[in-house]
Amino acid sequence: MSDTTPAIFEAAIAASPASLREALRETILFAELDDGQLDHIAAAGVVQSFQRGVVLFEEGAEPGECYLVLSGRVAIAQESGDGRKSLLAVLGPGELFGEMGFLDGSNRSAQARALEESRVLMVPYEELRHLYENTPSALWSAVQLLARRLRTMDQALSDTVFLDVMGRTAKRLLDMAGDSDEFEMPLTQEELAAMVGASRERVNKAIHAFVKLGWITHDHRNYKITNRRNLEIRAR
Repeated sequence: MSDTTPAIFEAAIAASPASLREALRETILFAELDDGQLDHIAAAGVVQSFQRGVVLFEEGAEPGECYLVLSGRVAIAQESGDGRKSLLAVLGPGELFGEMGFLDGSNRSAQARALEESRVLMVPYEELRHLYENTPSALWSAVQLLARRLRTMDQALSDTVFLDVMGRTAKRLLDMAGDSDEFEMPLTQEELAAMVGASRERVNKAIHAFVKLGWITHDHRNYKITNRRNLEIRAR
């Protein structure tokens, strides 16, 4: 996404047709569409707000729409048969989710839940079906999106194999921070542990080690990275 993306999505919160068109244009899936096609998709979509903790859809549910995050953050999670949870991704403004059911015809592979007050644009699958039937070349954007999903999965698997808990924790903290050194942690301790793929105790131990080393400080949910270079090295 471009440097103007944050402003675009702040404007899209107002849900005007023009702002929604530009928000859709910033995504891989819709980037190559013309204004008329984007306006048609935006008009067919519905903007909805969700409070923290609200589940947008459950794992195994029959799908019918994909989602574009306009504001807030949404967690994508899975639960094992014995109740263990894995947090697969935390998605912010400009990110799409829920499109897999359209592409492969299967039920939802994970749960989607609002981590904070969030607004999303819900786009019905039927609208996507009409788009691709009328403009088959637009499917190349779907291929690009799938390729990015595979790369993300490959990286997650690589992290599990090659990084220890401290390395994975460092990487997740950097992901949460983005380009800023100060950020508010949107996850609970249990959620962060599920995303790292370790127990809460081990993740807390890693965070305490980073504080002791002088790489981060934090007060409850408010974090500050004080030595980004060392944290980045530890995350490799």
